Amino acid sequence: MSEEVWKPNVTVAAVIERAGRYLMVEEVTREGLRVNQPAGHLEDGESLIDACRRETLEETAHHFIPEYLVGIYRWRHPEGATYLRFTFGGTLVGEEPGRALDEGIVRALWLTAEEVSALRDRHRNPLVAQCLADYRAGRRYPLALISP
Repeated sequence: MSEEVWKPNVTVAAVIERAGRYLMVEEVTREGLRVNQPAGHLEDGESLIDACRRETLEETAHHFIPEYLVGIYRWRHPEGATYLRFTFGGTLVGEEPGRALDEGIVRALWLTAEEVSALRDRHRNPLVAQCLADYRAGRRYPLALISP
């Protein structure tokens, strides 16, 4: 008799601030239109940092350089899947205007912390608020904490 092996879904996210606004994405999900940080799944053979760069570009058309870790989070979806999220902060180094965004991404937008909070009922998951709160509290950890 074989047992199913439990594995968490590994994801990355970016908290990016510019002039008091945060880069967010509006995306279509099974639960409807939701708001999230640029985020997505780690791909096989990819480093966490490279995954964060790629996901930010694919979802926002912005080039991002992760410079520090904001936090590592675990969240269990009510339907049972567990997500392990690595959230990074850093610097934008350019944009590709007109670049097609990932499937399901409606648009990238810049919101104040208050605007993000006001949309709490549309957050993709509870980690959206937690990551932003940790970033605003000054949580910054060296990238050396994670292996390349």
